[in-house]
Amino acid sequence: MSSDPRERGGRGEAELLVALAVQLAWGADEALEETPRNRFGAPAELAASPVPPLSAVARDSALSFTALSPQAPRLAAPPIAGPVAQAERAAASADTLEALRELFAAFDGCALRETATNFVFADGVPGAPVMLVGEGPGAEEDREGLPFVGPSGRLLDRMLASIGLSRREGTVYITNVLPWRPPGNRSPTDTEIALCLPFLKRHIALAKPKLLVLAGGVPARALFGAREGITRLRGRWRMLEILPLVEPVPTLATLHPAYLLRNPGAKREAWTDLLLLRRRLDEVSPQVRQN
Repeated sequence: MSSDPRERGGRGEAELLVALAVQLAWGADEALEETPRNRFGAPAELAASPVPPLSAVARDSALSFTALSPQAPRLAAPPIAGPVAQAERAAASADTLEALRELFAAFDGCALRETATNFVFADGVPGAPVMLVGEGPGAEEDREGLPFVGPSGRLLDRMLASIGLSRREGTVYITNVLPWRPPGNRSPTDTEIALCLPFLKRHIALAKPKLLVLAGGVPARALFGAREGITRLRGRWRMLEILPLVEPVPTLATLHPAYLLRNPGAKREAWTDLLLLRRRLDEVSPQVRQN
C-alpha cells in the first residue's frame, strides 16, 4: 500500500467519481435536500441537522424519479412481433388471391426478395380441382416470374398430361413454398420456409382445391410437419387441415420433377403417385375427364 496521501486521495476521488456515475446511471441525479448533510460527522451534528417533513421527501422523490436524466435507464418498449408473426398477420388479412399476391410481394421480412429477380406467385387457373405446390423458383422461373417453366416444369407438364391434366386447361393450379429463388438454387433454410408458410397456407385456403399435391420434400415437410424424407412421405393420401377451410384437404406427396431428372429410375414411383391422383380425382371431381 502506498504511503503517499495524495496517491491514496487520488484513488478515493476516482472511486467516488465511479460511484457517482453509477448513481447517475440509476437515475439518482437530484438531491432530496437543498443542503448536503454530513453523514460522517459527530452524532450531535447529525441530530442538529434539519429533517425535512415526510411529505416533502415523498414529493421530491416523486419529482426525482419522474424527470429522469438522459443517462438513466428507461422502461423497455414492448417487444416488436417477429417476422413470422408479421407474415401471419399479413397473410390472414388477404381476402382474395390478388390481395394475397400484393401483400406477399410487399413482405420485407424475408431476405430472399433482395437477391431474386422476380416474385414468382402462381400459374394456372385459380379454383382448379388440383393444386400443386413445389419448392421454389429455379433460374428460369426467376427470370420469367412463373413456377415450373424450366426443364423440371416441362417434365411436370408431360407428367400431368399423361393423366389428362393441364395448367393451361384449368385443371391444375401451381405455386411454390417460396416465391423467391434462393441464391445459387440452394435449399431454403428453415427460417425462410417458416416466413413463407403462412402465405402458402392462406394461398391454399383461398384457392380451395379439391386435391393437393406436394412435389418434393420441402413442401411435404413444411405442411405435414414431418422430418422424414420425400421417399417415405410420398405415395399415400393424408388429410391436411388448412384453416379456415371447414374440411381437410386430401393431400398427396410425390417426387419433384427435378429429382426425377437426376434419378430417372424413380419415375416408376412417380407414375404410381400419378395414378393415385387420377383415381382420387375421379372420385371427387368425375367431371374432370382424361383426354
